[in-house]
Amino acid sequence: MTRSGSARTFAAWLALALGVNVAGCGLNVQAPDLFMLTRTGQGQRLTLLVNDAGTISCNGEHSKQLPDPLLLQARDLATSLGSDAKAKLRIAPTADSVFSFAIKLQAGTISFPDTAASSHQELATAELFAVQAAQGPCGLGG
Repeated sequence: MTRSGSARTFAAWLALALGVNVAGCGLNVQAPDLFMLTRTGQGQRLTLLVNDAGTISCNGEHSKQLPDPLLLQARDLATSLGSDAKAKLRIAPTADSVFSFAIKLQAGTISFPDTAASSHQELATAELFAVQAAQGPCGLGG
């Protein structure tokens, strides 16, 4: 084998070894959390941690698979609440409020009472998501 041939062989083996090493590193990449929703008020406290990989942790329990329609709804919700989170939206509870919600997103945290949903569509969507996730994959009461 010539000197240039063995250099090419060495370079090929080196590239292969680096490729395997880089590919192995990629296996530990985790998807980011979309948001953490906490609902307090009458009844049991509810905490939902929703991950972009399609999992949900309910009240600190082990993660469960989130059905595709709920995952899509969660992604849309994280996007639609982004500007409110940046603005740190805070709506005070009223005397008519039953539940209070806090949603922590990467851009910030928002908080609002259940009565705010009547004038903010994205907050109504968040409340609906909480009920659907609690009753569905979490197996809890709404």
